[in-house]
Amino acid sequence: MPIVVNLDIMLAKRGMKSYELAELIGITTANLSILKTGKAKAMRFSTLEAICKALNCQPSDILEYVED
Repeated sequence: MPIVVNLDIMLAKRGMKSYELAELIGITTANLSILKTGKAKAMRFSTLEAICKALNCQPSDILEYVED
């Protein structure tokens, strides 16, 4: 898939655990795991906004386009 999710990298940079982020943004750890592994087919802008706010980052820090 040409869209790579770097959420785990941003969590490590911020010293935050997945369950902490899930709690902060109001989603389940299972849904966050689906996002982290890149298995999600879509992401709501409101979820992306909440992640960026919680991690103090930009969408481009989390999502990356890589050609096959």
